Amino acid sequence: MSGQRIPLRPLSRVIEARQKGENPDYIERENLRQRHEAERDKLRLRAEGRILVVALCFLLGFGAVGVRMGALAASEPQEPGVTSVASAIQTARADIVDRQGRILATNLLTNALYAHPHEMVDPLAAAEGLVEIFPEMDYDRLVAQLTSERRFLWLRRSISPEQEQAVHDLGEPGLLFGPREIRLYPNGAIAAHVLGGAGFGQEAVNAAEIVGVAGLEAQFDAELRDPARAHTPLRLSMDLAIQSATEEVLASGMGLMNARGASAVLMDAHTGEVISLASLPDFDPNARPRPLTSGNDPSQSPLFNRAVQGVYELGSVFKIFTMAQALELDMVTPETSIDTTSPLRIAGFNIRDFHNYGPRQTATEVIVHSSNIGTARIADEIGPDRQRLFLEDLGLLEPTPLEIVEAPTGRPMIPARWERLSTMTVSYGHGLSTSPLHLAAGFAAMVNGGTRVAPTLIAQRGAPQTGARIISEDTSAQIRAMMRAVVDGGTASLAEVEGYEMGGKTGTADKPNPSGGYYEDRVIATFAGAFPMSDPQYVIVVTLDEPEIVALGETRRTAGWTAAPVAAEILRRVGPLLNLQPRGAAEIAQSGVSQLSSHIE
Repeated sequence: MSGQRIPLRPLSRVIEARQKGENPDYIERENLRQRHEAERDKLRLRAEGRILVVALCFLLGFGAVGVRMGALAASEPQEPGVTSVASAIQTARADIVDRQGRILATNLLTNALYAHPHEMVDPLAAAEGLVEIFPEMDYDRLVAQLTSERRFLWLRRSISPEQEQAVHDLGEPGLLFGPREIRLYPNGAIAAHVLGGAGFGQEAVNAAEIVGVAGLEAQFDAELRDPARAHTPLRLSMDLAIQSATEEVLASGMGLMNARGASAVLMDAHTGEVISLASLPDFDPNARPRPLTSGNDPSQSPLFNRAVQGVYELGSVFKIFTMAQALELDMVTPETSIDTTSPLRIAGFNIRDFHNYGPRQTATEVIVHSSNIGTARIADEIGPDRQRLFLEDLGLLEPTPLEIVEAPTGRPMIPARWERLSTMTVSYGHGLSTSPLHLAAGFAAMVNGGTRVAPTLIAQRGAPQTGARIISEDTSAQIRAMMRAVVDGGTASLAEVEGYEMGGKTGTADKPNPSGGYYEDRVIATFAGAFPMSDPQYVIVVTLDEPEIVALGETRRTAGWTAAPVAAEILRRVGPLLNLQPRGAAEIAQSGVSQLSSHIE
């Protein structure tokens, strides 16, 4: 039987050998020899099999290498690529352009700088060279990092071509570059509060994800990062040239008026398109500063958008809303006589006017002379419920829908109890805090024929918004005539720009004191207007925080002396850019007289 072990001394053969007189030990030796030969044959066969298997493996391996080499020899030459997690990072981001297609934000291919400390040849010399290239780096800290046991160290997330060349010239093999795209704002600080800024999300050595962190960049982050829309820029309603001019004039006015902050809004009165929106102080989104730590006043940060986030008691500019509602309710006409006897005492408080123009004034004069008393008496007739509903319909009691992530934080502050006294003070802009953008949208409804518009930063197709009707066209025309009269001979005479028919209203409000009450020498000065008043196309709002100048030997803080002339200078600069043709003085005067007289009659 195969595999059965044969005894070395079989009994039958031993007996047989003894019978024949032979030595039985020979039998054992013979069987042992046969057994060894069988084992040897078995081992030889096993070894031959293994050699055959190894030979086949070598044959297959060399065959595969030969096939691959042949394929490479027959293929086109190709640069070697880097395979890493970077291939999974989405780096594309669409451009942002102004209404004319000019670049406001785009991606730029650059390099990041990192180090492999374990590959450094001379870390001390490298640190010295890096500090010369990047003065903000600390030499001692850099030496400690470059001589540590770390195997990887970020040095700069992005560097300029000049800095890259300077680092390359150091000749240190442990300093390496990684290609990546960064977000570039080629116009620097222009429109910074609108654009917001972007930063890095997921990062690898050879790629980085760009994500929006504020403003439009954050609001439209998903759309801008969508690969399907990478080559379709986000077109804004803003105009780069007008935005630049607005910011330049506003900065000069802020300095001239010794203000601690300023904002300006220029908006299409019919489409709601924001043509320019400025807030000062500002920042460069290419080097966006860090937010203030908790506990500090956010309005002290250059990141704070005063035009959208800042809510203030804006003062007498609100008289336009009170007068418009009274005209719409047929409670007054432009010639209705209003009791302006000073002071008006209500609930233990005295309401006074800045100047006393006598015991009675017409409704038009109440606006032209900016009478608190006259406006308060009109509001008292309107009542708190109707006043609140009117302001709510204007959108003044909720955040603006502007397309930046900061807009919801600009929530108006309304009276805790909207009673008779609040109704009177709100009528002339005290006790209710809103943003300058709220004011611009509200004034647009006053002058565009009476329909509500929502401010937008996205370019529209030119068609006016079909918002809810707030006031009638007749009321809107009467309000326009009053606003023109304010500039023509009232508190906003310094806002006059020959040929552009500016109309508007000033507002000067004492700033609340965090300790209680109001400051006596700190104000928010605002001018809100529109032009040209014969056919209003644009609304402009300029606000100055704590302005103060000396004019004609006196300290001046009121909006007529501060915000109004700044608004006028902005109009002088941007009027031609808006393709507005200035009208002759005689033509404007004739138009203004006929318009005012027609509505008085």
